Amino acid sequence: MTDHQLHMSGQTDAGNADKLLLTVKNVHISFVEERRSLFEKKRIREVLKGVSFSMKEGEVLGLVGESGCGKSTLSKVILGLEKPDSGEVIHYSEHPQMVFQDPYGSLNPVKKIGWILEEPLRIRGGYTAEQRREQALAMLKRVGLDEKIADRYPSQLSGGQRQRVCIGAALMLKPKLLIADEAVSALDVTIQAQVLKLLLSLKEEMGLAILFISHDMRVVYQMSDRVIIMKDGQFVESGDVDSVYFSPRHPYTKELLMAAGILEDEEE
Repeated sequence: MTDHQLHMSGQTDAGNADKLLLTVKNVHISFVEERRSLFEKKRIREVLKGVSFSMKEGEVLGLVGESGCGKSTLSKVILGLEKPDSGEVIHYSEHPQMVFQDPYGSLNPVKKIGWILEEPLRIRGGYTAEQRREQALAMLKRVGLDEKIADRYPSQLSGGQRQRVCIGAALMLKPKLLIADEAVSALDVTIQAQVLKLLLSLKEEMGLAILFISHDMRVVYQMSDRVIIMKDGQFVESGDVDSVYFSPRHPYTKELLMAAGILEDEEE
């Protein structure tokens, strides 16, 4: 029997000193692996093994781990796209929005950028066409793009421009929590730096909290206030970013830091 609960309780009480935005409690989720032959036994793979954490208003929390460790599954559970077998996800504000790794795959190729930005407002309702257009143009400016881009298609933009559009679309409904899942890993280093700077400026301007998911230890250090290290569906270490990076306790954390050239090999 599952005890999963998903609460959409509205903004947390202003008197709450912690200003919690999200609490994840003891979440487990398993999937049936595809059988390679008709006679092979069904195998269950546990992807998340009792993960728990919380996020506060305005913070950037880095989530680091190798591909396949469960990072993206966790983000889908937070968004309500996957239902865990057990555990609890509590939102204290409106549902978070997400920016994905592939900006081109995230944008409707047959719609102009203005239409894409207006779509969240169109779905929510209560806006005139003029109001939607006005807000879409304002968002383009906010993410550092020219208003003329509203009349272009995704294929007419660079990768960096497309990712800025994706960020803008995610922020149209003014969420308090943004999940960035490998949001800069498909961009070249120069464009990465520009998008990271944009995310941090939007964090300050809009009071955003960001769950920043990445396998890149150096990028996570630039972005994060706190960091969680994830391996095989479990959290192995967490804390403020300087403590974890410069006084790591878990061998896997040390391994990641050495691989990134941040920590020297203790045996040398």
